[in-house]
Amino acid sequence: MQQQKILVLGGGTAGWMAANLIADAFDAKRVKVCVLESPEIGIVGVGEGSTPQLKALFEKLGITESDWMPKANATFKNGIRFRGWSSKPNCEEYFHPFPAKTDRDTAQAFVYNSYLRRQNIDVDVHPSKYFLPSYLAQQSLGPHPNESFPFSVSYGYHFDAYLVGEVLKQHAFKLGVEHIEATVTQVNQSSSGDISGLVTEQGSTIEADFFIDCSGFAGLLIGKTLNVDFDSFSENLFNDSAVVMPSQHVCDETGSPKQLESQTTASALSNGWAWEIPLSNRIGNGYVYSASHISHDKAETELRAKLGLLESDVQARHLKMRVGQRKEHWSRNCLAVGLSQGFLEPLEATALHLAQVTIETFIQYFAAGRTSLREKAEFNKAIYSRFEGIRDYIVCHYKVNSRTDSEYWRECAENTNLSDSLRSLLSVWNAGEDISIEIERQGIAQYYPTLSWHCLLSGYGVFDFTGELLKDDRAQRFAVEDVVDFNRRCALNFKPQVTQLDF
Repeated sequence: MQQQKILVLGGGTAGWMAANLIADAFDAKRVKVCVLESPEIGIVGVGEGSTPQLKALFEKLGITESDWMPKANATFKNGIRFRGWSSKPNCEEYFHPFPAKTDRDTAQAFVYNSYLRRQNIDVDVHPSKYFLPSYLAQQSLGPHPNESFPFSVSYGYHFDAYLVGEVLKQHAFKLGVEHIEATVTQVNQSSSGDISGLVTEQGSTIEADFFIDCSGFAGLLIGKTLNVDFDSFSENLFNDSAVVMPSQHVCDETGSPKQLESQTTASALSNGWAWEIPLSNRIGNGYVYSASHISHDKAETELRAKLGLLESDVQARHLKMRVGQRKEHWSRNCLAVGLSQGFLEPLEATALHLAQVTIETFIQYFAAGRTSLREKAEFNKAIYSRFEGIRDYIVCHYKVNSRTDSEYWRECAENTNLSDSLRSLLSVWNAGEDISIEIERQGIAQYYPTLSWHCLLSGYGVFDFTGELLKDDRAQRFAVEDVVDFNRRCALNFKPQVTQLDF
């Protein structure tokens, strides 16, 4: 069998992730992988979060946490705490967990009680009370239990994205991936329209059979060369800008952080929201906002005020975001991965998740020789639908908000540019019906399962009935106080995150 060459344009986390997964999946005699990246690309190094999917990536590659986490200033993430998105009583904040095995019973209680609450029955359905990861996050505990507690917890990570890219880069070298540092000045195409080679500023031409575009928002191959259109989500998601800056942990006399939170915090601000991501050496902060509602300078001032850095000389960096996706993620002999394929604002930390799913799905098709036009269309439909499914879940955060303190939040709540999928889900929920059946009917549980939708809608207090709640014996079937006591006692089996990071 003739060896095929796959050229990855662009390094970074997405590029080196692609190189590792492909090199790991194929025998080097069949597929040669090369990464071409420009030395002129600057280092961003923004604190970033992940879903549990990233854990599966490192396990697949055989990279242990004790190896990569210290190198990337990484910490554990039990989930996301949302603050200030709802103004309804007792819903000012809520926690969205990654699942734990102990949540199987408490999740049943949560779904059942959420149904009762939508029947106007007096029962507490605040999601933070029902899931073990919420208790871990409240106490800054890590997700690894004591050996005597045989129940696992799913978790993600916080990390310096640039440093994770460096970890993956070094591992790719072990897998035999070739690395070329050069700036591309021209893209050559064959008579068929396929990409045939990349010309560097040194005048050399690097040819390949297949190309993976990890060139970021520039989309040098998928956009500028193959002219694949970009579908904007600006009518659904208003945010198009971000300002980022670090802050420091409160440390003890040895210079070590007194506490390391094990959650991402997403706090609503006047015209968007701010993330707080605890790394081992600092805290990553950013304000995601709509530039049509607030100026860049005012956004920076608002973030500085939140962080207590109004008088600080800590530098802020301003970023532009292009929210949406390509109409095709795989076009001709080119696959777009990462920012070149699309971007959903970082509210649910899905950027690397989407890149990983795209690469792993492509490998399945490529390995089976499924590269016909029909099979490419099938692949593109699957990835496109995943972007749309995640988009709808993010849009819902804005649609159901109850803030009225700015035009931005009022416009988010009044936005009617919703997909049919999201309209149906909200209609079913507001009618007091079983949203799980609707999620199954639509076939969207692989994007966000029913528990995620229950956490979001119950966490915001999305209940139409505002009168006096009814007393009902059914509310005692899953008594909230029993759930709280169960989770409290389970949490006793976990140690602080600071301790668990002491590899």
